[in-house]
Amino acid sequence: MSRVFERQVLDSLPITIYTVDADGRITSANRSWSRFAAANGAPELADERALVGQSIFDAIADPLAREQIERAMQLLRTGRAPTLTWEFPCSSPDTERIFLMQISPLHGENGDASANGIAGFVFSTVDITASHKSREALIDTGIALSRTIALDRVFTEVGQQVRRAVGCDAFAIAVAADDAQSGDAAVLRIAHQFGFEDPDGHAADVAALERELAPAWRDAIASGAVAVRHAARGLELTAPMVSAKGALGAITVVADAIESPQRLDEAERVLATLAAQTAVAIERAWLVRRVEHKRRLEAIGEVAAGVAHELRNPLFGISSAAQLLRFRTKEDPVVEKNVGRILREVERLNRMVTALLEYGRPNALQLAPGDPDAVWDDVLESQRGRLESRALLLRRTRADRPARCLMDAEQLAQVFVNVLFNAVDAAPEASDLTLSSTTLANGAWRCRLTNGGPPIPAEALARAFEIFFSTKTGGTGIGLALCQRIMDEHGGTITLESSADCGTTVTIALPGAAEADGRSEVGGGNEPVRRATN
Repeated sequence: MSRVFERQVLDSLPITIYTVDADGRITSANRSWSRFAAANGAPELADERALVGQSIFDAIADPLAREQIERAMQLLRTGRAPTLTWEFPCSSPDTERIFLMQISPLHGENGDASANGIAGFVFSTVDITASHKSREALIDTGIALSRTIALDRVFTEVGQQVRRAVGCDAFAIAVAADDAQSGDAAVLRIAHQFGFEDPDGHAADVAALERELAPAWRDAIASGAVAVRHAARGLELTAPMVSAKGALGAITVVADAIESPQRLDEAERVLATLAAQTAVAIERAWLVRRVEHKRRLEAIGEVAAGVAHELRNPLFGISSAAQLLRFRTKEDPVVEKNVGRILREVERLNRMVTALLEYGRPNALQLAPGDPDAVWDDVLESQRGRLESRALLLRRTRADRPARCLMDAEQLAQVFVNVLFNAVDAAPEASDLTLSSTTLANGAWRCRLTNGGPPIPAEALARAFEIFFSTKTGGTGIGLALCQRIMDEHGGTITLESSADCGTTVTIALPGAAEADGRSEVGGGNEPVRRATN
């Protein structure tokens, strides 16, 4: 009965197991050997009973494999290793598979590991093709991403390796839309996706897909681990892409071919590693882009400062000559009209020259810890008359607790004034402006200023921060470019969104101060709104 039970146990194992005596003669083999041999083009070895009594070296055709087994058995006889494992390929007409070989000694009655104590050896082989492919994909991804500094190329490379490593039917890579420090899944946007379709077989609407996947992104980011859920499309795995600064995004895959808990565990580990590699590559691409942008701004600033310096003296001369002409021809209305036009244009050019000098030769930042909302308080108080002149209602929501950011209050106020002027100019008279600020969990601060004016055209929105680009009549096109430069120097961000439904929103974000400790929790709230009248 015992031998029958042993046979049943051996045959139930999903791996090939066979034993040999101390001289290498096969003493037993489970039935998986038959299936393995038949599947790999060796039908003469398919009957495990016919193997018994044969030498293991006769059953193995590859001389290199025989030599490797001989060395392994010798090491085990001498006790220099308790067990030995290695991988080997096994080709068939249809595919290339990878197996793991393990050899362990069978000890005699005395139980020691001397040569006399070895009664035989146990050979086992496991199909690790899927794991091997996953490992190769991870290595290939690491090598490819280490050379990639373009964001589009990062997404393409990761998408290819995700499909290879996990064997998924669909995947989506989502990246933080506002600032990478927020860790807020609500602002993730799909940067690259494949395989998602609607019930009619058409490509899925990106906005709808983002809403559908947002809960999985939130779960993965909140837990810091792979989130698994059963969705209508199949089994969804979502891994957060996390850096030292926080969550940068998430990767979601849909895979129906995961047939076992072990394979699921492996897919989770592979996806988590791919997500970590992707986060590093995204950070590097962002850093390269910021450096390139900074260098471009510095070059533009040097040219702008040079041009402004050369224009200042001629403009002063033109202004002086025009004023002298006005004094000497007071009674001539035609001359008076044209001189007035000259002086107005000179004044406009002077404003542009001043803005160019500010942009090209900015003052050095004087950073100190502070609350950006306090800067907003001063700006709103000083610009109360501008709001009242257009009967605008400002609805303000403060952060729940004060932020503590390293900032230059004077230059930050310059940014706030500029965006407030733009919002006031764009807002319909007697309408509402909304200003809301938030202190994030990692100490970063973010505010959003929204007006209900007409949307900015997409082509203009894409160029909003370009120097000399302006949609305003008489605008210099320097204000928003200067704002972006100041925010870049603070390590923060400024972005614009505009739509017919929601109006135009400018979002400003600042990182938290590294020395922000002992921050007190104070309650925030909504300030009373003010309605100004003409």
